[in-house]
Amino acid sequence: MGEISKQQTAPSIDSLPSMKLLTGVLSLTAGSVDVIGFLGLGGLFTAHITGNLVILAAHVVSGGTAQLAAILSVPVFMLVLCLARLLAGGFEAIGLDSLRPLLLLQFLFLVGFLVVCVATGPGIDPNAAIATFAGMLGVSAMAVQNALVQASLSRVPATAVLTTNIARFTTDVGTILLESSGAQAAAARKRIDRIWPSIVGFVSGCGIGAACEARFGLWSLALPAGLALLALAMPRPSVSRAH
Repeated sequence: MGEISKQQTAPSIDSLPSMKLLTGVLSLTAGSVDVIGFLGLGGLFTAHITGNLVILAAHVVSGGTAQLAAILSVPVFMLVLCLARLLAGGFEAIGLDSLRPLLLLQFLFLVGFLVVCVATGPGIDPNAAIATFAGMLGVSAMAVQNALVQASLSRVPATAVLTTNIARFTTDVGTILLESSGAQAAAARKRIDRIWPSIVGFVSGCGIGAACEARFGLWSLALPAGLALLALAMPRPSVSRAH
């Protein structure tokens, strides 16, 4: 019943073209904050949590020193994601839309990430406690973004990861090449139409974010914070009814 209710009340990318714009903005946000955090905080991924596990394992096996932020990123991500889902459920229980409150929470986390990094000054030590705290604010922002895509939207692809979306996109291209018409090809085209804004947005965010970090350092976190504000300010899509 919960999934049926969500499909009936959450904005769907299938019937609302404006949802593609929101998907693209969220993906731009994730791509930019991920690369800026990686470059500015000594290799910490704020969106690509799997990357932190890989780096952590590499340090452990090679006898190197594991970065505290990488160790904390996974449990912090999981905890905030769970809490954000509970928050969304609380809004749903009283009949309120959970999308805008979660977008606001994400924006506040990103503003906090920016403020802490800028206040610390240039040349921040990635192993310092303040850098770890700042990194966890970025991780928390991306956890909230993952939660809102899952809980507050319908039929929207992941906006904070690239591998799954590229795999789905490429597989669907192969399906269309094998069967240019028919039900499977039609379904593949629909999935591609949903996914491409996320892919373009994330890749663009990585490129723009890297260029900004090289020029402005951690001040460039103003970019994902600004994008989060844009997502928050976008008109609330009308509710889509599932058939």
